[in-house]
Amino acid sequence: MVPILPAIAAMNDEPPRPPRRKRYSGKNPRRFEDKYKEHDPARYGETVAKVIASGKTPAGSHLPILVEECLEALGVRPGMTGVDCTLGYGGHATRILEALMPGGKLIGLDQDPIELTKTEHRLRQAGYGADRFEAVRSNFAGLAKVLAARGSASVDFIFADLGCSSMQFDDPTRGFSFKRPGLLDMRMNPTRGISAAAWLAKVSAQKLAAAFQDHADEPRAESLAAALAGKPFRTTLELATAVRQAVRADEEELDLTVRRVFQAIRIAVNEEFVALDALLRRLPACLNSGGRVAILSFHSGEDRRVKKSLQTGLRDGVFSEISHGVIISSPEERRSNPRSAPAKLRWAVKA
Repeated sequence: MVPILPAIAAMNDEPPRPPRRKRYSGKNPRRFEDKYKEHDPARYGETVAKVIASGKTPAGSHLPILVEECLEALGVRPGMTGVDCTLGYGGHATRILEALMPGGKLIGLDQDPIELTKTEHRLRQAGYGADRFEAVRSNFAGLAKVLAARGSASVDFIFADLGCSSMQFDDPTRGFSFKRPGLLDMRMNPTRGISAAAWLAKVSAQKLAAAFQDHADEPRAESLAAALAGKPFRTTLELATAVRQAVRADEEELDLTVRRVFQAIRIAVNEEFVALDALLRRLPACLNSGGRVAILSFHSGEDRRVKKSLQTGLRDGVFSEISHGVIISSPEERRSNPRSAPAKLRWAVKA
């Protein structure tokens, strides 16, 4: 019998190597699910930094907007207790928590069960235990109930960053964007309500036209509603194609129209304005005397509601002070993060 060479025996004793990473054609993977570097930023910080420096948002993440302005508007100090009504990726929450220490606490709300779990883990890894940070799966319309369940009727500050997070737009499986093919869903909480496809299949032309007008200021609301209402659309690209076929315009205007249609349907499916109106009604009761609220909005329908609510509160003596006009991102921030361009920040102080 021929003896086994020591080198061969040693090779057989080695643990199996992990499978090689999948190779892609071209320089970088194109599909969202294949963007391994951006999905694991702790391992590929240099790549993520390059993406941000190029004026883009890394896939699966979100760059917080008007951070310093929001912190100033909220007047966050050590020892305070407050609520981030739209936790998202946790960008604003991270900075708020830094300003709250020592002794403060932040309650973070988000209705998206997928992103909430990821963000809670991220903040726990950053060193914020349950005594300093609590994540709650809830729509911000339920703010008063969340506080009551924790034995507190009011807090020192409330922050809300309205609209979708970049993670939701970037992931084609969520159905928010027409840039990549995906099922037409659009639900911020995929476990509740009906998808955008199901909503479109049953909505009347009259109700759809009203949504286009009220939620996105769409000038072709009636003709588009007639072309889309009650029709079966399975994917985001099917809907985008139908919109383009229903409109005669140049490519730039077509793209804007598709964006407005997607925005209006998303707002309707998630009942975003219903939730915002509920939040605005309950805000004063959820703030301590002298407490502050800051709200970031991203389109005219949201901003009109916030503006009127704060102005009414000032007139009625509920608020002692509100922001004069809106605070917008600087030219530098808009260049480094184009998604900050439509942002409008308003704040108020409870009397």
